[in-house]
Formats: sequence, C-alpha cells, structure tokens
Amino acid sequence: MEKFKIVQALMSVVGISLGQLLLKMAAMNLHNPDALGFWLAGLRINAHLISGVAVLGCSTLLWVWVLRGIPLSIAYPFMALAFIFVPVLSFYVLGEPLGWRQAAGGLMIALGVIIVSS
Repeated sequence: MEKFKIVQALMSVVGISLGQLLLKMAAMNLHNPDALGFWLAGLRINAHLISGVAVLGCSTLLWVWVLRGIPLSIAYPFMALAFIFVPVLSFYVLGEPLGWRQAAGGLMIALGVIIVSS
C-alpha cells in the first residue's frame, strides 16, 4: 500500500479519535452554565460539541478520500486503531483510567493492523 495513503488513513483515524474525545468533553459540559455555548432545541451546544462534530466531519471526508485509493478490506482495519487512540487520549486529557487490559488489547490491535497492511 502506498505510504501516503497509510498516512492519510492514520490522519483520519486520529481525527475521528479526537472527535470522540471532544464529544465526551461536550457531554461532560452539557449542564455547565459557564461553558461557552448556547441552547438549541433543548440541547446545550458548546464549543466542544461544535468542534467535535467539525473534526468528525473533516475526518470522515478524509476517510472517503482514502477509500478511493485503498480497498476497504485493507483500509478498514486502520479504524481499529481508534480503540487504541481514544483510551490513550482519554487517559492523558481526561484522566480516565488506563489499565493493563487496554494496553494488551491495544497491542493485539496494533499487531493485527500491521499484519493486514503489510
């Protein structure tokens, strides 16, 4: 597989992971009156929510671009890397726990992606 397409696939997965983190942060601030945002149809729209949706949208468009040049059977396993990126980001940004089970599972996922992409 072309190296540039691998980089694009990884960028898309990182973006999707960041989008998930932003949505979690938005959910945590839904009832915070000090959070920057506004109400829309009974839902508190805040900066994290708007950013999360924007990042997910851009990452999805990049993913579609990636799929133009890579068979889905090879590209899709890269999406599994989000199962590594999201817990790691959650650990560092949100202080969520990260244990040996997540580390072991992440290692298996990474090995699987390496096998599929080689």
